[in-house]
Amino acid sequence: MDNITNDFWDVLLWSFWFFIWITALFIWFRCLFDLFGDRTLSGWAKAGWVVLLILIPWLGALIYLIARGRSMTQRQITAAADMKAEQDKYIQNVARTAKSPAEEIAEAKRLLDSGIISENEFASLKAKAVA
Repeated sequence: MDNITNDFWDVLLWSFWFFIWITALFIWFRCLFDLFGDRTLSGWAKAGWVVLLILIPWLGALIYLIARGRSMTQRQITAAADMKAEQDKYIQNVARTAKSPAEEIAEAKRLLDSGIISENEFASLKAKAVA
């Protein structure tokens, strides 16, 4: 059997390095996604950051986080606020406030008075509103 599976400290060390690599990859991809999601940067600036992130990935990601970390946070907060506003708007459109029973009966009475519905239909609408 391989030595790495026999020694607890080797397994722990490999687990640590695996965690470091996964974290570094996550940070690198987060920098790339933020870079392409930023609408304030010009194409040349984006190209320069991409070259830096590709040629020296981990140092480039560290420089990106230092140079643009604060604006990264602001873009993320703005995107979350925009998403919440859109979600609230959607919820309000879908779940419009229902009319109160009194409003439904008043509407049915208006329809009855205008001759659009009959007395039986008015009674049915009134019973539904009260129930």
